[in-house]
Amino acid sequence: MSEKTLQPTAGQTIGPFFAYGTVYPKMHEVVHPHSPGAVVLGGTVYDGAGAPIPDSMIEIFGADADGSVSRARGAFHRDDHTFTGFGRSFTTDDGRYEFWTRNPGAADGKAPFYAVVVFARGLPDKLHTRIYLPEHEELLAADPLLSSLSASERATLVATRLPDGSLHHDIRLQGEKETVFLAF
Repeated sequence: MSEKTLQPTAGQTIGPFFAYGTVYPKMHEVVHPHSPGAVVLGGTVYDGAGAPIPDSMIEIFGADADGSVSRARGAFHRDDHTFTGFGRSFTTDDGRYEFWTRNPGAADGKAPFYAVVVFARGLPDKLHTRIYLPEHEELLAADPLLSSLSASERATLVATRLPDGSLHHDIRLQGEKETVFLAF
């Protein structure tokens, strides 16, 4: 008798009802907006044709400014004091997402970044990527992931620092300047 081989179950697309059970107060505030070191991280999510995606969800997780990873319980609870490192933002009708967070620190010799997960209607599985801070050229050049990519691919993972100190980073799911996504 031959051994049965089972095929893995296919991923399921998210939308359009994925907000149920995922919304909680202040979910995009990784830190209180008026706390020391608070910065805005925002951008637009685009589809393969270059159109903004109005119904996607972005999650970020990052270290605190000193490089420490939060071990605080209750990442979904916001008390305006505790840094949890985790945030969630739905895109607006114009495809924009926004977080109040801090610039992540990193261990010595490592480039600081946010880990990012993208959910959107039509995606059978979530997508993983990173957003690196634009400072520290030497650390960016030495980063194992970034150094394995072409210059144009690296550019899809590095945010732009705006004059007000905030960070801008667009996420492109396909097409020209497609964001580099990581396999897990």
